Amino acid sequence: MNPASPLVEVSDKLLYGALAVYALAFLACCLEWAFGSGSPVRRHLAAPPAEASSAAPVGGIRVVVRERGGGVVVHERGTVRTAEAPGGGGPSGDSERADLLGRIGISLTVLAFLLNSATVLARGVATGRAPWGNMFEFSIAFGWAVAGAFVALLATPRGRGHRWLAVPVNGTVLLTLGLAATVFYTDSGPLVPALQSYWLAIHVSAAVVCGGVFHVAAFAALLFLARERYERRTAQGAAPTRLAGIWRRLPSARTLDNASYRLNALVFPLWTFAIIAGAIWAEAAWGRFWGWDPKETWAFITWAAYAAYFHARSTAGWKGRKAATVSLLAFACFVFNYYGVNLLINGLHSYSGV
Repeated sequence: MNPASPLVEVSDKLLYGALAVYALAFLACCLEWAFGSGSPVRRHLAAPPAEASSAAPVGGIRVVVRERGGGVVVHERGTVRTAEAPGGGGPSGDSERADLLGRIGISLTVLAFLLNSATVLARGVATGRAPWGNMFEFSIAFGWAVAGAFVALLATPRGRGHRWLAVPVNGTVLLTLGLAATVFYTDSGPLVPALQSYWLAIHVSAAVVCGGVFHVAAFAALLFLARERYERRTAQGAAPTRLAGIWRRLPSARTLDNASYRLNALVFPLWTFAIIAGAIWAEAAWGRFWGWDPKETWAFITWAAYAAYFHARSTAGWKGRKAATVSLLAFACFVFNYYGVNLLINGLHSYSGV
């Protein structure tokens, strides 16, 4: 800690407070999934399937209709037709106890986000600059951005339907802030000349916001892969796995795929701007717009990977598993650019320190 600035100590204490509340929120949301139950059979059988496959029935005689997990499975003579269910019932299913735990977890998440916001703000006021001049400050800002993207989703008209994101969001933010507090902690101090520019607030803030939304989109893509496999196995009549109770309560595969795509599409223009702003800043600091520094190179690779994802969806019609895989590869490039390049590769951007 820097004794010369009491606000730095305040910021540090707020960080530990945010860590504690994020941990409680993560626990509450995990317990919601653990105690959640309920069978969506009655809800799904009360209404016709949302979308049926084009497979023609053989004989036209329906034998039995039953729901296995999140998809309605219609067994007919000689064929199996599947329909996408309207949703998986959420983390709590129809358990009131689990729903209460989930609401407590969401309330704690919002409280932790406010403490995280105060941490970043106090650090910025204490240093008199944008509070992301080193790896420690980047990390607390990234944690704030991930939680902020989730809280923003909760504030939408269908916010309650996004509670399935609470566990991965809280877990990731907890890990990010934990690394910041234990591994990357850096005392506040003056910036090197290259960082003393108003572009620090513009370029890095854009990258931080993109990182938060990319994280949430990646969670949706990962859960899509799990839910899609679950729906496929259900359609084939395969025996349920141990995690079937979790996959059953997720939104439909189509909903998860659309959520991931929309979130990525929302911030891809901002990521493009962040790269352009970085090039302008590089010209002011080092006299060239682009020098293939490792950080610059991996930022461009990340941009190209996300561009390939959008191109594949719009021209080749890639959706589902192929599109999700490409988006996760793009996200892996983003994560490597943040951790791998900063910690393993020397370059001009090493001035930021750890």
